[in-house]
Amino acid sequence: MNIRIGYGYDVHQLSEGEDLILGGIHIPHTKGSVGHSDADVLIHTICDAILGAANMRDIGFHFPDTSADYKGIDSKILLRDVMALIRDKGYEIINIDSTVCLEKPKVNPYITQMQEVLSDCMQIEVNQLSIKATTSEKMGFVGTEMGIAAHAVALLKMG
Repeated sequence: MNIRIGYGYDVHQLSEGEDLILGGIHIPHTKGSVGHSDADVLIHTICDAILGAANMRDIGFHFPDTSADYKGIDSKILLRDVMALIRDKGYEIINIDSTVCLEKPKVNPYITQMQEVLSDCMQIEVNQLSIKATTSEKMGFVGTEMGIAAHAVALLKMG
């Protein structure tokens, strides 16, 4: 069996008055992510991990932030497109493990909903998608609430 692993990492600035879209859902907060699309750092990270495992470069290669086509786009659309790309090459998800790094708001109350939304989007079982959250103990750009970061690892199999 051909098994591949990929790693993804992404960051976005946080700014007052922006929407905080994370894992495909809106989370109420005074600050939100800044980006060309809806700035969903978790989905972007998962996309990069999946694409990396399939040796298909990264999200910016497939959906460049220089293209007006992707301005303000719902990142779930990008994730569906990534899934179509890897399935066209014969890959399927074994599992994804991800971590969101955010000081505030607390992410834990939203994890189950994010898992449901994203697993539906990817057409995988909820138990194939792990989402965890952590703070950075008030250190660095995450700790000072200037930004949000996420990490993900994806394990794919051929056919």
